[in-house]
Amino acid sequence: MAVQLDDAVDDTAPRTGKGGAPPTRRGGGRWGRRGAPRPPARPTPHPSARRAPYLLLLPALLATAVFLGWPMVRNLLLSFQNLNMKELIQHLTDWRGTGNYQEILGSEQFWRVTLRTLVFTAVNVVLIMLLGVLIGLLLARLGKKMRLTLALALVLAWAMPVIAATTVFQWLFDSRYGVVNWLLDRAGWHAMAHYDWVGTQLSTFFVITVLIVWQSLPFVALNLYAATTTIPRELYEAARMDGAGTWKVFTSVTFPFLKPFFLATTFLEIIWVFKAFPQIFAINEGGPDRLTETLPIYAFTEGVGNLHFGMGAAISLLTIVVLLAMTAYYLRLTLKQEEEL
Repeated sequence: MAVQLDDAVDDTAPRTGKGGAPPTRRGGGRWGRRGAPRPPARPTPHPSARRAPYLLLLPALLATAVFLGWPMVRNLLLSFQNLNMKELIQHLTDWRGTGNYQEILGSEQFWRVTLRTLVFTAVNVVLIMLLGVLIGLLLARLGKKMRLTLALALVLAWAMPVIAATTVFQWLFDSRYGVVNWLLDRAGWHAMAHYDWVGTQLSTFFVITVLIVWQSLPFVALNLYAATTTIPRELYEAARMDGAGTWKVFTSVTFPFLKPFFLATTFLEIIWVFKAFPQIFAINEGGPDRLTETLPIYAFTEGVGNLHFGMGAAISLLTIVVLLAMTAYYLRLTLKQEEEL
């Protein structure tokens, strides 16, 4: 029995050579040339396991192809046609080539609307991110009860449907029975008693901006608060021990830690504001005198309102091109940030 145990120990324990170094083995044993153990070989996955991720993605890809891809193809074909009410009723196909695009790109109205859309998007996104960050930081500092109350109010504002919220703002800013005019009149601005908020370009954009900012704040504030909970408290304590104030703590601890969140949220808000349609259309349908039209409203007005369906399709595709350009810029910033990390 003792001899068998000795033999087993001799077979399993590596022998040492000169200086206590393990001897090398030739061949494909468990020990390499220098005695280091080789990692176990990875098992070869079954072919069905390799196909499983693609099979799980297949329903989503099919739904995307049916509900997004096919309408995009139809819209692309429509943008090369001269399709008005006459062609639509008689089922005629009048191919125009790139004529719609040439007419749109040569139109001063298109470039004016594009510039207006970019400025409108920039103003709204700056206000949304600034106020959203402030409210998110406030949530992180409030007590439990006050934080719950404010978070509940934000969720209710976020849950309100877009058209319902737009209708409420129409009532608030109504020229005859609006609460805003009544409050301004009570406060001493008697000239605002029957002020028409949708009568000028700037006042209409003011109402739309207040509406869009109000609808977007909950998303930014709640996400920022959730992101701040992932920051280690030791970083804040160390910054305060070094004598950092509130602004210094934000710039040296909070902002660098949450920089990916700021980039992603800002990008999402740019897309959401850029393609905003129901708020602008429901407030004044792009008026007065089409002075508050953005690219989505412009495409709808030309395509459906003026019955130039080919022109409307071309404008919508150009709008998508602008969004893709902004998406490419965002991806470039994201990749650059990953390289820095």
